[in-house]
Amino acid sequence: MTRTALVTGASSGIGAAIAKLFAQRGYRMYGTSRNPET
Repeated sequence: MTRTALVTGASSGIGAAIAKLFAQRGYRMYGTSRNPET
């Protein structure tokens, strides 16, 4: 079973670190950011 995570603020700082951690652990990742180019 694939786990899914939604991380807000995934383009920098704590949000980026959490998104990277979840991705390394095999989660299906969805991330949001204020700037669509990041």
